[in-house]
Amino acid sequence: MQSTDFANGKVWQNIIAQSIPLILAQLAQLLYNVVDRIYIGHLPGADSMALTGIGLVFPLTTLVAAFTFLFGTGGTPLFSIARGAGKEGRAEKILGNTFSLLLGTSLMLFLFCYILRRPILYLFGASDDSYLYADAYLKIYLLGTSFTMLSTGLNGFINAQGFPRIGMLTTLLGAVLNLILDPVFIFGLNMGVSGAALATILSQLVSCVWVFTFLTGKKAPLCIKKENLRPDWRLAREIMTLGLSGFIMQGTNCLVQVVCNATLKIYGGDLYVGIMTVINSAREILSLPVNGITSGAQPVLGYNYGARAYDKVRQGIRFTAVLGIIYTLLAWLLVFLSPHLLLSIFTEDTAMIEAGVGALRLYFFGFFFMAFQFTGQSAFTALGYSRHAIFFSLLRKAMIVAPLTILLPRFGLGVNGVFLAEPVSNAIGGLACFITMYLVLYRKLKTGKT
Repeated sequence: MQSTDFANGKVWQNIIAQSIPLILAQLAQLLYNVVDRIYIGHLPGADSMALTGIGLVFPLTTLVAAFTFLFGTGGTPLFSIARGAGKEGRAEKILGNTFSLLLGTSLMLFLFCYILRRPILYLFGASDDSYLYADAYLKIYLLGTSFTMLSTGLNGFINAQGFPRIGMLTTLLGAVLNLILDPVFIFGLNMGVSGAALATILSQLVSCVWVFTFLTGKKAPLCIKKENLRPDWRLAREIMTLGLSGFIMQGTNCLVQVVCNATLKIYGGDLYVGIMTVINSAREILSLPVNGITSGAQPVLGYNYGARAYDKVRQGIRFTAVLGIIYTLLAWLLVFLSPHLLLSIFTEDTAMIEAGVGALRLYFFGFFFMAFQFTGQSAFTALGYSRHAIFFSLLRKAMIVAPLTILLPRFGLGVNGVFLAEPVSNAIGGLACFITMYLVLYRKLKTGKT
């Protein structure tokens, strides 16, 4: 299988060629957790409490994703730029160091989260009833921390070398296995939420083995090599600096999830914590295509930026923005017209569905503004503008959503204030990110003074 040469062909075709397999791969990755929620939401006799328990685990799984992004999304753009500039030795060293950083951090995260899981879950808004479900899932799920971080964090290096189909298979294999094992463990062996977690980590193990085999084999032009595994702290700092925006984006997602769950526990109880679990699941699904498009554009933008083909970089940014806006408008329309359908995928609880309709529509109001955030964030990250990417990651979540989530319910809005905080942050943060990207990056690409 030959890799894609990003210097040839039309930019939009290269982006689509990268994005479609990447979207499928991300969909497969998403199925690890979403399928668990779907099965758990339909557990006999559990009502909405099992789903609420899984919602309490979200912040910790997001924390794991944050550290994965710190190294994965930091190393991949540097790798693409080095490859585009013809510096293959540096590119392989980036790959090797990223592997070591992912592995070491995953082991530390496992120990920290496993030992402290009880006080952490209660801090996140658990009640005595919901804790039983949350703990049963989390104590098994954490055993697969290294598998999750390595497979997800290293998969970008497969895509960055022009092998998006191989990258897709990395997660597709695990996702299919998860689909098969979930009903067997959850219902067939009567393991409930523990069975969902076990199915997930076994599937992640398969994905991890696949990506590691490819990146140490003969098909990959640039491979993981033993001599590159020893951490180069100067290079590690470059990786983490560029990946800090992705880390902060996921880390602030973790913060927002904690704040949302704790606030909803006060104003709405366990029912609304469960509704937020469903809404988060719907958001992950509906955000996936635009996230895949912008992620698929990154290696194309980075390669052409390293090769000083600035016109192609501008074309890529324009195409990504337009396609993202069109998609998010259609997704917004879907939520407005079919909220009952989306909710019923995850639960049969009538009370949760009825209460969730208004919350879902409010949360997704103005969803298309997310396209501006994704486009600006992707361009900054792909071209190495780490400070800008970091700032706008912080702005939307830490500076807007989290404070509004706490304040709006106190001004008479109750639980609606929690759900309203998201569209407000999308509009302010998304537009601010995109306009800044246009002024400080896009316009300068025309003159080559970046």
